[in-house]
Amino acid sequence: MYKKLFIFIAACLFFSVALHAQKGSLFIIGGGYRTKSLMQEMINTAQLKNTDHIAILPMSGAEPDTSFFYIRQDLDSVCTNTVSFLNFTKDKVNDKEWLDSLKNAKLVFITGGDQSRFMKAVWNTPVYNAIHEAYNNGAVIAGTSAGAAVMSKHMITGNQLRGDTVYHATFDRLWKGNIEFEEGLGLLDSIIIDQHFIVRSRYNRMISALAAFPSFTCIGIDEATAIIVHNHTVKVAGESQVIVMQKPQGIIYDEKGLIKLKNADISIYTTGDSFIIGK
Repeated sequence: MYKKLFIFIAACLFFSVALHAQKGSLFIIGGGYRTKSLMQEMINTAQLKNTDHIAILPMSGAEPDTSFFYIRQDLDSVCTNTVSFLNFTKDKVNDKEWLDSLKNAKLVFITGGDQSRFMKAVWNTPVYNAIHEAYNNGAVIAGTSAGAAVMSKHMITGNQLRGDTVYHATFDRLWKGNIEFEEGLGLLDSIIIDQHFIVRSRYNRMISALAAFPSFTCIGIDEATAIIVHNHTVKVAGESQVIVMQKPQGIIYDEKGLIKLKNADISIYTTGDSFIIGK
């Protein structure tokens, strides 16, 4: 009896692990130029078969047709799979055929533009759930620039909330409560992603994010560079670098609200490097 019970429990654990392992990967590009080798890495990560299709979500872009045109060009240079243009406007978010196409895609790509625009298009709609369903069924969810920022649960909008609130590439102050977050897709729970990182010198912005969520890991991805996330392992691919900030020992604020921080871990990675995160 006990032997049979043991076998039953072991089988349940095996299938639980197997189901968990089906979860897909994230291919997060820091924006900028997408090299052919980087696109090939994305296709290899998705392990596309000839019958698999790719779904493009262009809702971040002010001109979705243009966003689709350029990513389609990049994809055509590395694969021959069917590519679906799924611009989920208000009148399309409940379209069953489009939603099924998204759920069953082996690779979902979110284009650049404005991350807040994308989340307004998908938040509280079946599209949000379909993205998660595709991911949980083993798809690769990829994105560049704004499509990178949306991966986080707490998504950086890029806006400052204090002082000069006009949008700039980076922040000009390290103040308490200066960084704005909105709801992202939540494919990464305790990770905050920033993009165009080195070329736009976004260190102040990342420090502000780390101060706001000191238990989180903040990852800055430079242009033409990507991180590939599967379970808790992150691999770097591309032309430039990835900056990781985490584990500050103490964050306090002075009487003016200026950030004071001690002994955070800072790491710099290049292509081929791997590191571990808590999702």
